[in-house]
Amino acid sequence: KAEGHVEGEKVENPDTGLYYDEYLRQVIDVLETDKHFREKLQTADIEEIKSGKLSRELDLVSHHVRTRLDELKRQEVARLRMLIKAKMDSVQDTGLDHQALLKQFEHLNHQNPDTFEPKDLDMLIKAVSARYK
Repeated sequence: KAEGHVEGEKVENPDTGLYYDEYLRQVIDVLETDKHFREKLQTADIEEIKSGKLSRELDLVSHHVRTRLDELKRQEVARLRMLIKAKMDSVQDTGLDHQALLKQFEHLNHQNPDTFEPKDLDMLIKAVSARYK
């Protein structure tokens, strides 16, 4: 017996295997709460998404969505800093450059750790795209 997709039903997506999978899912979930962005996402083709054209639509989402995205980014930066600290604590050489370690995380703009901007969405899309080339 085949089960149909019910409108509003959450579809469970398989794990992408990305170390930032949870962050990616949360960003997508929040963006989909904005009607305008969801419509743009549904009508965009893969090239529009990869090129960054869709990222520019971030400027048009509601204040509530932007606030939630800012909060998610701060949480992800805190998580990455915790990982870096654990890595630094695990090696004897504590002279590691914190900024250099942050640069290895290409899925967000580490130079602006407080707000989620179109550049962050663009970087997240490009990081995911690079993983699946």
